[in-house]
Amino acid sequence: MNAPSPAPALVTTASAEFRAALPGGGGLIGLDLGTQTIGTAFCDAGWRFATAGKTLKRGKFGADKALITALIAERAIKGIVIGLPINMDGSEGPRCQSSRAYARNLAALGLPVLLWDERWSTAGAERGLIEQEISRAKRATRIDSAAAAVILQAAIDGLAGGVL
Repeated sequence: MNAPSPAPALVTTASAEFRAALPGGGGLIGLDLGTQTIGTAFCDAGWRFATAGKTLKRGKFGADKALITALIAERAIKGIVIGLPINMDGSEGPRCQSSRAYARNLAALGLPVLLWDERWSTAGAERGLIEQEISRAKRATRIDSAAAAVILQAAIDGLAGGVL
């Protein structure tokens, strides 16, 4: 007999709500959802430093969920941060709707989910990789995870600083 699935968890854009759902802190996973790949990043339990993880090939949601679940178990993750691709004018388009749906589906894992504005994350990640003198070819394979690290670092900085 299969164990019952946990109740869906909180999905929010408010850092105060997310922080309240994790009063003891804990490791976080950051996700940059692309159309073909998912960049991952991780931070420590004290929410100080985000580091780029693997770039996953995106497939059907069930396969994606299995890969993400394995990463969560491997690192004892307590919460999920997903980049929310808001347009530069502040409006939300189809990619935002897709990210929100993905977040709602991942909430079935029972972990709180924070949707974080990801404007400029890829540009920041690209700049960082260039500063490290990473070749153009290698940047192409690392950009999604680097962007996930930028998103996650911005979120944990906001969580630490009380940004709402």
